[in-house]
Amino acid sequence: MQPLIDNARTFGQRPEEFAKLAEGQSPQVLFITCSDSRVVPALITGARPGELFELRTAGNIVPPYGSDRPTGEAATIEYAVEVLGVSDVVVCGHSHCGAVGALVRGDDLDAVPAVRDWLAHAADEPGANDPDDPTVMQAVQNHVLAQLLRLRSYPCVEKRLADGRLRVRGWYYEVHTGAVREHSVDTDGFEAL
Repeated sequence: MQPLIDNARTFGQRPEEFAKLAEGQSPQVLFITCSDSRVVPALITGARPGELFELRTAGNIVPPYGSDRPTGEAATIEYAVEVLGVSDVVVCGHSHCGAVGALVRGDDLDAVPAVRDWLAHAADEPGANDPDDPTVMQAVQNHVLAQLLRLRSYPCVEKRLADGRLRVRGWYYEVHTGAVREHSVDTDGFEAL
């Protein structure tokens, strides 16, 4: 923890670099990804402060939309799309995902009931060609596609997709190589960017 504290102490000693951020934000992308500490959206994309609006959830899960019971995730998506007017939404899954791996293996999560109940929002159970694959690549990619479908059902997303003001993208990030792949509708596979 000490190195993080040391950096935080010196971080604000360059106010000229941050003054413009006080004027507001206008990110072009909502980046939905996992809470995993190995997945750092700004590092992956090279984004500077103010360029990405982020939503991080365990397993990059997009929960079902329900106006009768709003969630923080739904509020974040709606704010990014309706208020900030992002032009793209990226749902980014990653290799070695503990959440997806737990789903694929059918892990007993009774000791962590909040995690168990959250993972119930994962949509369809992500299939895997090889449940013993530590990267859970196929399962994560299936999971990303399921979350994209869920995202498309949000009224604000559906409306902006229909009028061409929004694009949604599915990405797969390999934590062990740094490679990023994007889902291609043409090939129905994840291709190198």
